[in-house]
Amino acid sequence: MTRPPFTPPTEADVAAVSAQLGRPARDVAGIAARCVCGAPTVVATAPRLSDGTPFPTLYYLSHPAATAAISHLEATQVMNEYNQMLADDPELREQYRSAHESFLADREKLGSVPEIAGISSGGMPERVKCLHALAAHALAAGPGLNPIGDLALERCSWSPSVCECVPAADPQAAEAIPGAARPAGS
Repeated sequence: MTRPPFTPPTEADVAAVSAQLGRPARDVAGIAARCVCGAPTVVATAPRLSDGTPFPTLYYLSHPAATAAISHLEATQVMNEYNQMLADDPELREQYRSAHESFLADREKLGSVPEIAGISSGGMPERVKCLHALAAHALAAGPGLNPIGDLALERCSWSPSVCECVPAADPQAAEAIPGAARPAGS
């Protein structure tokens, strides 16, 4: 768990995130959460990309097993349930609003981007829109800050306390991911 200011990412961190995403990682500000083996789980992205594009999603879930588990959870339509919980529970609604404010404060530490002022991610503070973003925020901030992210992590089939890093078929990609299983003969 890491919140700003972040330790600058290493070349190995950026290579690992790129391997996880299957594309070059953009404007990595730091690694906000790691697998128990040391591989990135959540990448923190600059609020303005190098091409000038505003990017509101500070915390991005990069770990393939975590991403797959959250995708599976989203497919069960659990977001409707979480939205109803927000509508019915004033205390949960206030905790979610606090998570939104915390997210905005974290992002502001990396730079002010007027075009996205007040916009967080995952649907905060009013609704549940993207469990990936909310789980990423919960992993970066630690338990107890983002109640919907915490619920998603509790309910999904992935656990941050168990390494599920997939062996990379490409030996160079495997070297980029700390703790990744290496293909035979590498």
